[in-house]
Amino acid sequence: MKYSDTTRMEYSFGFMFVGFLLVTGSASPIEHDYCVIGAGPAGLQIGYFLHKAHRNYVILEKSSSAGSFYTKYPIHRKLISINKIYTGRDNKEYNLRHDWNSLLSDDDRMLFKQFSRQMFPPADVMVTYLDSYARHFNLTIRYNTEISDIHSLHGYASTKIGMKDQNGNNYLCRVTIVATGIWKPRIPDIPGHELMDGYEDLSLNASDYEGKSVMILGRGNSAFETATAIYDKTNFVHMVGRHRLRFAWETHYVGDLRAVNNELLDTYQLKSLDGLLEYDINDYKVVRQGGHLYLRENPPPGSQWEEYDNDPLLTPYDKIIRCLGFQFDSSIFRKVSDVASRPSQKYPFIDYDYRSPVVDGLYFTGTIAHSLDYRQSAGGFIHGFRYSARVLSKILNWRYHQERWPSEILPLSNLTTAIIRRVNEASGLYQMFAYLGDIILLSKDELCEYIEEYPVKLIHKFSEVTGIDTRNKQVLVVLLQYGEGFHGPEEDVFRVDRAATDPEYADYSNFLHPVVHYFQEIPKEQNIRRKKWSHPLPPADKVHHVLEDFSANWDRPLTHIKPLDVFLRRTLKDLYNIKCASSTNMFSPYSISSKSLDSQHCIAT
Repeated sequence: MKYSDTTRMEYSFGFMFVGFLLVTGSASPIEHDYCVIGAGPAGLQIGYFLHKAHRNYVILEKSSSAGSFYTKYPIHRKLISINKIYTGRDNKEYNLRHDWNSLLSDDDRMLFKQFSRQMFPPADVMVTYLDSYARHFNLTIRYNTEISDIHSLHGYASTKIGMKDQNGNNYLCRVTIVATGIWKPRIPDIPGHELMDGYEDLSLNASDYEGKSVMILGRGNSAFETATAIYDKTNFVHMVGRHRLRFAWETHYVGDLRAVNNELLDTYQLKSLDGLLEYDINDYKVVRQGGHLYLRENPPPGSQWEEYDNDPLLTPYDKIIRCLGFQFDSSIFRKVSDVASRPSQKYPFIDYDYRSPVVDGLYFTGTIAHSLDYRQSAGGFIHGFRYSARVLSKILNWRYHQERWPSEILPLSNLTTAIIRRVNEASGLYQMFAYLGDIILLSKDELCEYIEEYPVKLIHKFSEVTGIDTRNKQVLVVLLQYGEGFHGPEEDVFRVDRAATDPEYADYSNFLHPVVHYFQEIPKEQNIRRKKWSHPLPPADKVHHVLEDFSANWDRPLTHIKPLDVFLRRTLKDLYNIKCASSTNMFSPYSISSKSLDSQHCIAT
């Protein structure tokens, strides 16, 4: 017997549906094309793009409101994400470079500055903002729905993902996007861990710390947030961590210690009782003796701990507080091995297209996708993952709906202008530096195709991901990058010679600056294997650095524009048939330098 394609698909789905009934015992699974798990900022952001594209979707949220994480965290209720109201510009896209809290949308009423004017707002404002965002765009959310038992269901023609909620309802989803964040406290597996106070349960009553001697395990922002909140009440605070402190201003990674939280460093270095210690707590145990708590070495059986009378760990403490951050909760999956190598893994397995390499149709967005750019960019935070969520929506549009990535066809004569405009304005390039790049495809018809904010670690799969043909095309990749040796613990970022000032030495730029990478053809997978871990791209055929600028304005005619134009003309000389690159009124938003940008830059050939 022969079947038509339609009959075969129906038969296949029916087979899968019967399998679902046998596994779950439910006669009426709730079906959606897209199921988003979690209504935090990442879930709302991807939900916005699904809603705008008129997809059949639902956001499943275990609590009664959006953004429930922020009803509790940070414990001391002060956000450290920048809410800079004034920039001297009216350009919304530019201003998002300095707005770390807003989700992306086409409505200015949903900018975070409409909810708070404080530089570091209270966390309660974030709760109000996220709830307002969800309501304003009428996002489809099922609250009080706690999902578990996520698993794949295989049919003849396709795979769907099944799951259930706490009320026994079953769901069947073509695509599942996990946006739960990392909220599960990291608890060290050491003897006596139950004697510690957890960050998640800390008392906010100041009298609980008055006259107390306190040890804090951890030296990230939650640990220093806690120290700042209590150190004026305590006898002293001692902080323990494995490594040297990592300051955000040294590493340029916003997840490292921020200045807004580091008050205790003054009292340590100015010898006012507080202090920092370096120990790997996994080698220790917590014990209670004589009404006090101690951190003691936990030697292997048969060995003996040699005690010194000046050992700082002889200090008795009234409280030991655990502030070791959070991790991904993999318990919502039927098989933990589908998403993580171990239950305590901080981030799930994920490919560079945000997809699970194990479960077909399973994707991740938000903080839990930060493994793709961990310590390299800002994908673990709202001002970063709002852009990666937009990228994911474009990936899904092509993969499941055959909608090509948006692009713009430009005359080659406008290329310099387009690049200068983007590096001076685009917020996605700025916030997701070294991760999202503009891709420019060049051909011999004096036209180029401009694609914005593509994840460059996927450049070898560009056509597969975007639906855009790259055959016989030369390629430019425009990124914002820091100088290679200008970030990391112990880096002197305040040295006198920290900035390059001469365009001739632009490749020695240290601060964030535009870098243009030229490839004769789109890099292939074997090129990616040659890439250094710390580099965003494999070695390019040619590279041009646009000189760093004190104000991050790369729009000076002689310092920035002319060297870029010369590089493009020399590199693409076979494509150029004109002598002048005109910078037209495309630069009108940059009123502070419109005079210099409304001229023509003619290069002698």
